[in-house]
Amino acid sequence: MDVALEVVDEWIEGGEASGYITSVIEDSSGVVLGYVCYGPTPLTSGTFDLYWIAVDPTGQGKGFGQRLLAHAEAEVRKRGGRMLLIETSSQDSYASTIHFYERAGYELVARIPGYYRPGDDKLVFAKNLRSAG
Repeated sequence: MDVALEVVDEWIEGGEASGYITSVIEDSSGVVLGYVCYGPTPLTSGTFDLYWIAVDPTGQGKGFGQRLLAHAEAEVRKRGGRMLLIETSSQDSYASTIHFYERAGYELVARIPGYYRPGDDKLVFAKNLRSAG
């Protein structure tokens, strides 16, 4: 949580120059239901990382995450992005997250065994945005 807030704070303070782009989804009264944070991957041409995507637990299962991800993909395309990468954990508690990315057309392209701790692999998902709708 601290890292997620730090990234958002950097974006608020420095805008896109921070290397982060953040968008939120709100209800009709302005309450934030979720957010997405992404940015260009340093030293690459057209590759972007999705750093965080989160939806308030009371709003999960209502399509807000899909809307945030589609928005991020559209914004990455506008900025000349060709690929979006997402990293997550292999732990069972992330099964719904992994399924979310797979349903959105992301392919598992790398697995680093024991990355976070023994038995907790780092999974890297990718989507080619030039061929994806």
